[in-house]
Amino acid sequence: MCGIAGLVGSKDKSVANDTVARMMSSLARRGPDDHGTHSWEDAVLGHRRLAIFDLSSAGRQPMLSPDGRIGIVFNGSIYNYRSLRSDLISRGCTFLSDTDTEVLVLGYIEWGLDELLRRLRGMFAFALWDDTRHRLFLVRDRLGVKPLSYIVRGDTIGFASTPRALSRGGLASDLDPRGILAYLGLSYVPDQMSVYRSVKKVPAATLIEWNDGIISERCYWRAPVPSDDVVTSFDDAVDKAEHLLLEAVRSRLYAHVPTGALLSGGVDSGLVCWAISQLNRNLTVFTVGVPGDPWDETEAARHTAQVLGVKHEVLDLSGQDDVEPERLTAAYAEPFAAPSGLGMLKVSEAVSGRVTVLLTGDGGDDMFLGYPRHRHLWTAGKLPLWAQPALRTGWRHLELLFPRKGPLRRMAALFDYASGNLDAYFNHWAWLSNPLLNPLLGPRLNDLQMDTASPTVPGDQSPLTSVLAYEIESRFVGEYLTKVDGATMHYALEARSPFLDQELWEFAASLPYDIRLRHGMLKAVLRTIVKRRIDPTTAHRRKSGFSIPVHRWIRGKWRRRVQSAFEDSVLQREGWIDTTYAIQLLEQPDLPRTYLDQLWYLYVLELWMRQERSYDASVV
Repeated sequence: MCGIAGLVGSKDKSVANDTVARMMSSLARRGPDDHGTHSWEDAVLGHRRLAIFDLSSAGRQPMLSPDGRIGIVFNGSIYNYRSLRSDLISRGCTFLSDTDTEVLVLGYIEWGLDELLRRLRGMFAFALWDDTRHRLFLVRDRLGVKPLSYIVRGDTIGFASTPRALSRGGLASDLDPRGILAYLGLSYVPDQMSVYRSVKKVPAATLIEWNDGIISERCYWRAPVPSDDVVTSFDDAVDKAEHLLLEAVRSRLYAHVPTGALLSGGVDSGLVCWAISQLNRNLTVFTVGVPGDPWDETEAARHTAQVLGVKHEVLDLSGQDDVEPERLTAAYAEPFAAPSGLGMLKVSEAVSGRVTVLLTGDGGDDMFLGYPRHRHLWTAGKLPLWAQPALRTGWRHLELLFPRKGPLRRMAALFDYASGNLDAYFNHWAWLSNPLLNPLLGPRLNDLQMDTASPTVPGDQSPLTSVLAYEIESRFVGEYLTKVDGATMHYALEARSPFLDQELWEFAASLPYDIRLRHGMLKAVLRTIVKRRIDPTTAHRRKSGFSIPVHRWIRGKWRRRVQSAFEDSVLQREGWIDTTYAIQLLEQPDLPRTYLDQLWYLYVLELWMRQERSYDASVV
């Protein structure tokens, strides 16, 4: 797990080396153990290392081929690297280290890039320079677990683990109004955009090739789609999922550094810890305890740990100071306001220093269908297509009578989905037409036209299929994966999630929804494994999570600092936001959740912008 950077195509070696050095400095927390650079005539690669395999200097990057013509900088872990290493040795390759990075170098030479990618199992973002062919390859893993951004300026391409590193290297300076407006609608900047103008993110499962200034892009993997042609019983699906999960955990337990796991009181982390117990691995599982907090899951986690017989440690954070909102701007390269990000930062800080590799339960909800919206969409999809027009007409007359809050909010969403209207789900720009929120925009955003059209949904596609495809490309990568990567890497931790395993993901994605949501039960396959292998109490426990009550705090304990920030606002001075109006909203009692969301997003954006301008001033 590391930070990578590079510049290719520059004719000025001194400028190129200085640019890469500044980018690497920005990535220091991602790789505190070592750093290195290597230059060719037209390329400079840089690396910050968090050592996981082969802790000696033999694992230093950039790593070169024996003749020095191939170089790579790599962030991530290849879980099957030992078997690939054995295959390469049998073909006559000689290794100088016990690292997954060297497997990438020699595998590229022996098999070529396409065959190498087909064989890889893991999370990765890497840049490979082939000096003989004068080509740069930027590659991101199948699900987009590890980040990778780039910018093209003429015939030159710069890349780095984060957009901020590109900015710190002087390659990106202007902010992109579309990226900022997207953030205000979502609480994060989606993968299709950046907060910096001209910066692009390598999409998941994608290979970018630079060849003397010419850029090409292609997708090298796609997840299967669910099919009713899959002939399997529910019990067979449970057995197969259990087997694949055990293998996914097994492969992620191997490291040359201390390894642990997170244990909440829920299904997903409980299954990961069950697999650890089955594999007879003597490692500690950690629970972050906050006694008295509504999110505290200490007792539930203790119960699971006792049933499994695993070594369990509760890290009590109740006596610690509150998480400072400024940590979001330090840990995340772009504005990021998901409250769970603050919770993940607190968890990562507590665990850091105890372990370097941390197994988590992330991803179980996304493909095994663990969110209530999945059940609503599945139910809506059972309505015959011929009935949708009638329902749509009737619902158009009734929907304004349904309050979009409380218990009826979900019922209203169900009718939206059943009538074929997914605008409420897809359209994140609806707040722009809200008369109470639109005045927040300053002149740099007020006249910006955003595409507010919902994605086209094929007529033969169910609502759940449409939403899942959209979620995986948007919220899953932009919010969920970003949250974990930003928080853990800020504290030099490598997070590994077995539920993001390629083979387990492909299996789950191919299962019919009627199996994954059997009898309307969320995550029915996983809950059944828990019921069999842990206990019924854990199997039926509701999803919780460790977050921070930001909506309450911005009008409570953080009220003074929020108002002070808006009164002396960088956003106001630069014309992005009218914070005078934001202060007026802050003073209004009983604001709806949507308005509190926007005030929180604005506050985080203000903090992020201050950090940007502070850095700009320091380098002038």
